[in-house]
This record gives sequence, C-alpha cells and structure tokens, in this order.
Amino acid sequence: MQTATGVDTAALTRAANEARGLAMDSIAAAKSGHLGLPLGCAEIGAVLYSEFLQHNPKDPQWLNRDRFILSGGHGSMFLYSWLHLAGYDLPLEEVKNFRQHHSMTPGHPEFPNSEHNTPGIEATTGPLGQGVVNAAGAAAAQKMEQAMFNTKDHTIFDSVTVALCGDGCLQEGVSAEGAAFAAHEGLDNLIIVYDSNDVTLDKMAEYTQSEDTAKRYEAYGWEVVTIDGHDINAVKSTLDKFRASKNGKPKLLVCKTIIGKGIDEVAGTNAAHGEAGVKYVAESKKRLGLTEPWQVSQDTYKHFENVQKRNEQKYNAWKDTFNAWKSANADKAALLEKFQKKQTPSAEEMFKAIPEISKGKNIATREAGSIVINHISDLVPQFLSGSADLHGSNKNYIKNGGNFGRGFDKTYAGKNFYFGIREHGMGAIMNGISFHGLFRPSGATFLVFVDYMRATIRVAALAELPTTYILTHDSIGVGEDGPTHQPVETVSSLRVFPNLDVIRPADPEETVGAYVHSQQRQDGPTAIILTRQNVKTLDEIPVQTRREGVLKGAYVAKKESGALKMIIMASGSEVQHAMAAAEQLGDGIRVVSMPSMNLFNKQSKEYRDSVLPPSCLKRVAMEAGVGSMWYQYVGLDGKVVSVERFGFSAPGDIVMSELGMTAENLIKECKAYM
Repeated sequence: MQTATGVDTAALTRAANEARGLAMDSIAAAKSGHLGLPLGCAEIGAVLYSEFLQHNPKDPQWLNRDRFILSGGHGSMFLYSWLHLAGYDLPLEEVKNFRQHHSMTPGHPEFPNSEHNTPGIEATTGPLGQGVVNAAGAAAAQKMEQAMFNTKDHTIFDSVTVALCGDGCLQEGVSAEGAAFAAHEGLDNLIIVYDSNDVTLDKMAEYTQSEDTAKRYEAYGWEVVTIDGHDINAVKSTLDKFRASKNGKPKLLVCKTIIGKGIDEVAGTNAAHGEAGVKYVAESKKRLGLTEPWQVSQDTYKHFENVQKRNEQKYNAWKDTFNAWKSANADKAALLEKFQKKQTPSAEEMFKAIPEISKGKNIATREAGSIVINHISDLVPQFLSGSADLHGSNKNYIKNGGNFGRGFDKTYAGKNFYFGIREHGMGAIMNGISFHGLFRPSGATFLVFVDYMRATIRVAALAELPTTYILTHDSIGVGEDGPTHQPVETVSSLRVFPNLDVIRPADPEETVGAYVHSQQRQDGPTAIILTRQNVKTLDEIPVQTRREGVLKGAYVAKKESGALKMIIMASGSEVQHAMAAAEQLGDGIRVVSMPSMNLFNKQSKEYRDSVLPPSCLKRVAMEAGVGSMWYQYVGLDGKVVSVERFGFSAPGDIVMSELGMTAENLIKECKAYM
C-alpha cells in the first residue's frame, strides 16, 4: 500500500528487515564485523536504493548516476545487502562470503581496481571521516561536469552525491575541513545522512561529545533537517526536498536511529556497534519473521525488479537526451569521451610538446614546475590543480584554468582549487574527485605539512587513484623558517608507501619527467618533491636523458671515463653536488641520478644492473634527509652522506653547508671511504 509520498512502506519495511537478516547471518558466519550500522540504518537503505538514488545496476558506471558513499565503512554489510537486493551483480553467495579471502565483500568496501571488482562501490573510505569529505570531492566533480558539459538545450548531468556517516566520522577533524569547504563553495548537490544514534564504540556518545552537531553544520552554512531515521516516509520526503533545493547549501539529514535495531538485547547501546549481538541472532531473526539463513523473499526481489524497470525508463530517457546532446555538441562529446577513457598523450608526445625549460639558467624545481604544469594542463585537459593556500609558494597555478567554486572570480568549470589551510581535507577531496572518475586532481602544499594528509595518500595508493601531490620546500634548504619547516624524514617516510611513486627531480628537465610520469600513471598516485632554492640546471646531460631517466627512476648522469671505481648516487638538489664531486675525484667515478627509488625498483634486473653494476661495490649516496632508504643500493658497507638530525634557522646555503650538503664535503667523504 502506497502512502502520500508514493512509497510502499510495507514492501520497504519488509526489505529493511530482510537486509537486517542478511547482515546478521553474514557477520555471524564470518565471526567478525559490525552489526550496529546495518541494522540501525536499514530503513534509510531501503529508501535510498528503492526510492531515491538515480542509478542503474545494469550500468554501474552510468555517467549521470548519483554517488552513494558509505563513510562509516565498518558497516559494510549495509552496502553489500542493499547492492544485492537492488540488483547489482553481487550474488547472494558473495554476501555469504563476507570478509573471506578473494570475496566481493571485504571487511570494508574497496573501490574497484586491480584487486577488487564489486560493482556499486564508489569509494574506499578507509578511516572514519574520509568518506564524508570524499563525498564533497565527488560533489565538486559533479558541479564541474555540469558546468563543462551541460548546455541550455541539453542537461546531461544532474546527479547528486549522498554519504552515510555516524558520530565517529563527524568527530574526526577532517570532516570539519570538508564541511567548511563544501559550504563555502556552495555544493548544494551534496547530501550527508547522519546516523545519529548517540553511540560510539567505547561508550555512549555523550561520554566524548556535547556539541550540537546540527547547529554546528548550520553555522558552516549547511541546510539541516532532523527526522526519525526509521520513518520511511520522512526519509523519503526529506531527501526529495534536498534534491530539489538549489539554495547553494549542502544538506545534512540528521536521522535519529537506534543502533543495532532488531537485536533487542543490545539495541541502543554501544555493545551493538560490533559483533556483541551475534549470540542473539537466532532469536532476533525469529522476532523479525526470518526463519531461513540469508532469507530474502520473492516479494522483495520482485519489488526491486520493478524498481529497476522504473529506473531503466529514466535511464533510457537520459540516453535519448545524451545522444541528442552528442549530435549537437561534437567538440564537447569528443572531450567527454577522452575524459571517460582517461586518455592522455604518450610520454613521447608530451616530451615533444614541452620545450626545454631553462638551458643555461639555474632555477628552483618549484619554479620549473610552474612552467611545466601549464603545459600539462594544455596536454591533459582533465588535469586539475589545487593548493592548501600556497599557490604563490608552491607555484602550481594553471594560468588560463580559472578558479573553481562560487562567488568572487570563481566558476564551477575552474581548474584551480583553493582548498584553504586544510591539507587533510584537500587530500580527501582530491580522492573524491578521483573516485568520481572524470578528472585527474593534483594538490600542493609544503612537503613538511604532508603529514597532515598521510591517511588520504594511503587510501589513494591502496585504491590505485591517479592523484598527484606537488610538495615543495623539500629539505633543510628551506633555511630561515627553521626546523619546523625543514623536512628531513619526510621523503623517506613517503617512499615506504606501497604503490606511491615518489619523485624528487634534480633540475628542471627532470621536473618535466616527473610531471609527465604523473599523468601517464593510471594505477596509483605520484608525489613530486620540489625545491624552494635554485639548483644547477644539468646542461651537461642531454635533455632527453634527464626526462626519460625519470620514467625509469634512475639513470647514469655521468659515466666513468676509465675503469669503474666508485658509484655516487643522489637525488634532487644533491645531484649537482655529485656531478661536481665526480669531476674532482678522477676518471673512475660514475654518477647516478635517482629521482625515484619506487620507479627504479620496478625496472628489469638488466636495467638496474646497467645503472648499478654489481661488480662495483664501492658506493656512496647523498641526500639532504635521513639516509636509511639508500642502504638498499649502497649495501651495508657503503656510505650515505645524509642529514640525521633536525635543522636550524639560518639562510638555506648556510644550513646546507653546516650539515654537509656540499660538493666539498662529498669529496671529503668519498676520499675517506675509498
């Protein structure tokens, strides 16, 4: 029977209880998992997947689909249950295999990549709070696609982004950064559903929080509505109003719910968060009228078949509009196709298109980056740039790209993002843009501040997102700002991330190679580490050698003219010192520039041996940072000239000199070692 909202509440109530049963059975079978959210939010899920989301399970990558992001990823059985019921290619057998090896239902939702293939998963949210800010990024990308591709005659993009979160997500500081950004930029296509159940894992929520969350979000500039989260009609009507509202405000739907609803013995308590309710599952299912394991009625399957048919009608109507748009807008259609296919020119084509940067002129690699990034923007139109309030220092501004957002001189088609002083939020927004799929985001800050965004970099690497981090002021060469701003451990700490390509170029041409690699990459992020201070442009090395050498991680910058006696390795600003030292040390010295250990380690053994011949064990490495990572190349008997302490406040050349980062000191160390 349908109500005034047009919803068959009996069918949705039945589906909600059966989704509860799926969660109970799968978590009980796995002997691990989190019951609280899937049970407490079952009615919300029923409304989302039956009545609200603009989606097509037969085409999970539909361009104009709504994005649903489960920010509280620990409640993953919520998502798996509803994807199965809604008709996605997630068989019941996979629901039963929850948390098992090689299943489509891992413990936390994983974005489809080389290891995961679950359709309908829009984000790997990871730590709490990430998902709500990923949603802000996805909503920003939706605003951008609307501005770039919609015309006065054809609207091909009108989707929204919905995220489901709990108190844990909103306690994490990153969510505040994302909320402020979303409100300031007017992302009124963003809907956050807040599962407000007054519970966190250890205690009832009042034990650790006392703020009025609704008023806090109103203060940011959000539209906020509070309802009973188990009232199907209230959920439906409010979500519909949110979709229709174009008031420039993101939306927060505060749903008052009972955590673990359906297991009376723990419902409404912090014990319901995890698997404490498993021992009560059998009796709880009986009370819900569920007599079989993983029980789903034919009535529920039939209901969602009808939902699919209804959604397919909208989908087919959209396809008609899309085809008409393509016929009328050939240039836009070609550009969109390029974005969809993630097409970029080849490395060879990009190198050919980017002229030599600074022959005979010594400049900082951040300055070189400011030149290169504008060529990259021309070659890769889906490339976006942004900074945590440091465009002037990072020098990563796209000159003809425009600024993203509302008000001032901003438009939603702008390619430069002003994230504000919000590094963590920047990283999570970048991930959200990348999860969305059409654009290639980059973001910049000082290298020393990257620790504020490590959680987001880890997720990008794990989820294989092609994001780019532009990290300037890379060493003790920062100088006068002192040790708080002089990174010494940071480059090495980034190198230990699996699937993160860290590149520290030595000069402007290596900087070209770093940017080109970042845009060739489709299976993970790249961190480009750039200097504040000027470095010597290595004109004695052919331009092509420097650029292509970066793509292989390391290359011979200076070949020995006699019998090979010793190899000197360096990266970044220290390569110039290695080259100068080799000139003084004699004929048997080889210099290897190693801008990226990660990339070098991916090369064939033959190539690695050609650069670092195993026959030569006299090896020295130099870098203005902690040196532990270099021992994999110099060996335990090798020498690493490094900085194993924090710096001090003084002009950069003095700090470098005092801490041994000079050609003269390298010569001294090499002679003593030999």
